[in-house]
Amino acid sequence: MRGKPFSAKAIFVLCIASFLAGSLFTNQNWTHPSRAKDNRIAIIPHHVTKLQEVKQDCDPKRKLVEGKPGDIMGEVHKTHEAIKSLESTMSTLEMELAVARTVQSNGQHYSLEKLANHTLQKAFVVIGINTAFSSRKRRDSLRQTWMPKGEKLKKLEKEKGIVIRFVIGHSASPGGVLDRAVDLEDAEHKDFLRLKHVEGYHELSTKTRLYFSTAVSIWDAEFYLKVDDDVHLNLGMLTSTLAKYRSKPRIYIGCMKSGPVLSQKEDKYYEPEYRKFGEDGNKYFRHATGQLYAISKDLAAYISINSPILHRYANEDVSLGSWLLGLEVEHVDERSMCCGTPPDCEWKAQAGNVCVASFDWSCSGICNSVRRMKEVHDSCGEGEGAVWNVDL
Repeated sequence: MRGKPFSAKAIFVLCIASFLAGSLFTNQNWTHPSRAKDNRIAIIPHHVTKLQEVKQDCDPKRKLVEGKPGDIMGEVHKTHEAIKSLESTMSTLEMELAVARTVQSNGQHYSLEKLANHTLQKAFVVIGINTAFSSRKRRDSLRQTWMPKGEKLKKLEKEKGIVIRFVIGHSASPGGVLDRAVDLEDAEHKDFLRLKHVEGYHELSTKTRLYFSTAVSIWDAEFYLKVDDDVHLNLGMLTSTLAKYRSKPRIYIGCMKSGPVLSQKEDKYYEPEYRKFGEDGNKYFRHATGQLYAISKDLAAYISINSPILHRYANEDVSLGSWLLGLEVEHVDERSMCCGTPPDCEWKAQAGNVCVASFDWSCSGICNSVRRMKEVHDSCGEGEGAVWNVDL
């Protein structure tokens, strides 16, 4: 070295200064990580607490267990209301789809705007009375007994939501004598529902299917009922009976039976497709007897939507039962819908058990109904004012 060498004392001082500077620098750099670590440790419990709070809020079972009795009932009520609202929305959509398909199948052409504005008439129950061209006297016997007519029929529909119509199609010769006779009768009483259907005994399954499809395209009802024109009804008892099931979806109400499958051609209710039901002597699946039955509106909408692919058996009550067999449907066996004629229904009425419907099993209706309908009505009728006292 050319310069003057450092003294030992200067070197010692420099070493001490470097050590102190290094120590100070090291302490400052290690302080920040530890502080940051402490911050992170403090943050973790906070997030854990928030997650636990969110988990509690999203766990309805825990809320119900930890909540007060009033809170629990409130949650149950809210859930019940939400389910009812969802079911109502789904049912409405099904009805709208059924209407659109029925309109299309009937050959009616609506614009989207017109179809959107097509509003259904609200009703509690639509009662379709199955009738034929030859049954004018039967229809008159009903108008003179349990079925209101004229202004009373309109009032019942408007104030109680009970719609009653005779259901009939057309003859094989449209515009002929038979059709004109029904047109004149309808002009007088205004109580028919005309179907685009050719009348015939062996076409009852088709007629039933078309009745439900047509009815849901006109009325937004809670129930749709089919009854024969030789059966006596008590409208008040019918309405109060149906009202018990209005909160339940997919209801099928009637007198349930499981009769034998008839394989002989000479039998009145011969089933040509009897082999589908197994060996000779087998019975049908459980279904409502054909004189009278009711279904809820979602089932009527289902029939309308799937109408083209629903199989028709020889007997219309069997056909309806088969359409509903594979669905989540509650079968209600309502025995008051199949009382006998006097003295059976009379004794029950005297005991306070007024029947919904009365007929004779031997005749699949009231035997000689034109002559006997008034007799049955006088003995087993509930009184004209009964239907008006039912609270819906």
